[in-house]
Amino acid sequence: MSGYQVLDIGGLDDWRSHYGGFRPDSSRDGRRVVDHELTMQYIGMTANALEPGEQAGYWHRHASVEELYVFLEGRGQLALDDEVVEVGPGTAVRVGQGVWRTWRCRPDSEGQLRWLCIRAGGTELPQFPDDSERGGDRPMPW
Repeated sequence: MSGYQVLDIGGLDDWRSHYGGFRPDSSRDGRRVVDHELTMQYIGMTANALEPGEQAGYWHRHASVEELYVFLEGRGQLALDDEVVEVGPGTAVRVGQGVWRTWRCRPDSEGQLRWLCIRAGGTELPQFPDDSERGGDRPMPW
């Protein structure tokens, strides 16, 4: 097997047609669990889209996984424990272990709320990746 895989998850306008989840009770339209389709070792990712006024419908928290939400389009709200944070294009929110979270697309959003949720667990990442090697003598392919 190759050391890489390529998956086309479609353009942002296609994300609402995805259907998925981690369990039947949390599966829904507008979610694609990318790490169920790619062989990922240390990270996970979902691509998500909610219609204006639609919400997750549940709270959750993780004991050992941290999540990074990267919002790309639309307007929404992310509830974190007892606080509600406004989110929109360009908002990135890191949510640590033990924090309760839920989200919604604002009813007055001009379009769908679209975001990536990137999950990771295990050991802490180093400040500077110390496992990289530069190929300075390697010619560019284009």
